[in-house]
Amino acid sequence: MRLLAESVAQLPLHLYKVTDPDGQEKAQDHPLYKILYREPNPEMTSFSYWEAVMTHLLLWGNSYSQVIRDGKNTVLGIYPLLPENVEIDRTESGELYYIYHAYTNEVPGETNKDIIFRRDEILHIPGLSFNGLVGFSPIAMMKNSLGTTMAVEKYGSAFFKNGAQPAGVLEHPGVLKDPQKIRDNWVNAYGGPGNAHKVAVLEEGMAYKPISLPPEDSQFLSTREFGVEEICRIFRVPPHMVQDLKRATFSNIEHQSIDFVVHTLDPWLVRIEKAIVKDLLIEEEKDLYFPKFNVDGLLRGDYKSRMDGYSVGISTGIISPNEARRKENMPPLPEDEGGDFHIVNGTFIKLKDVGQQYGVASEDKANDPDTEPDEPEEPQPDEGQEGEEQEEQHENKRHTERKNRRKAQRRGGSS
Repeated sequence: MRLLAESVAQLPLHLYKVTDPDGQEKAQDHPLYKILYREPNPEMTSFSYWEAVMTHLLLWGNSYSQVIRDGKNTVLGIYPLLPENVEIDRTESGELYYIYHAYTNEVPGETNKDIIFRRDEILHIPGLSFNGLVGFSPIAMMKNSLGTTMAVEKYGSAFFKNGAQPAGVLEHPGVLKDPQKIRDNWVNAYGGPGNAHKVAVLEEGMAYKPISLPPEDSQFLSTREFGVEEICRIFRVPPHMVQDLKRATFSNIEHQSIDFVVHTLDPWLVRIEKAIVKDLLIEEEKDLYFPKFNVDGLLRGDYKSRMDGYSVGISTGIISPNEARRKENMPPLPEDEGGDFHIVNGTFIKLKDVGQQYGVASEDKANDPDTEPDEPEEPQPDEGQEGEEQEEQHENKRHTERKNRRKAQRRGGSS
């Protein structure tokens, strides 16, 4: 519970304003921004407040906070209330209201009385529930599993209390007049961790025979390890986060940490964000403002992985060098040095234009009915080239005629 509470409390929570359909900016001028990010009330920091909220959610399944507003409906502060003292009921008209049993001095001047809060005076964050209004305690829902773990711990405590020696039987060949006295003397002499491994002296033919299984035979250690995994399973926490490292390796521990953020923390963060919108923002602001936890710091990989990611983002124009430097808490580069430029490789072209530099028409251009096909241009020979071709043709013709005359002469001579 401490792991989850501290992990959520350390995340910065900002209030954002929607500037256009695809843009947003921090709403630092909104009164709720300071309350969520820095100081929920004059008595608490944001870390201590959200830590208390998460502790209430993990123990009781609900978190209740009193909302203080002024006459203009502006939130001035939020104060956590103990969930065990809060009840929810409805009026005859169906409106929800909250009853706080102030049996302690948590509220100055209010003791041993019930305080009624309207729905708009309470920030209620429910956990897992069947009706969506009141959450169930994870501890209560898994009490059987926790009971088994507690029984193992109780057995282990008694086991080591007896000096880590199994119980047994003292056998006497005869009939004992006062067996209780012998048992008490045996426990006083050899019981407890301080008397372990002492040499026992048995008289009158007595013999000691152990009858209990040793811890390794009853898998005591394995049962204790399973109890750790069972509790981690209740809260969906990776075992390596609570120092159970037997299945953690260098190749998977980073991904397990990312999985912790995505599948363990995110559902709790979304619950809180949605409850803030429902209970702290007025109706006109719900479509214009929204809170958001910043989990970028938890999702970052090692230094080399981050630098490789920044390099790809900068070279493809997704981010500028200064945006990457801000994520690493580094001072920005001056604008004249290109710190805010979005750059991209100049050799990149559109996919449909690939091949045009080689004279290959794109598929869209080839299938366009309005585009006339390019007719191949016939070569236009110059005058010098034409004269040489004609001379070559005449020479070939004369050579053919001479060859034919010689053939005719040979045929005439032979006849």
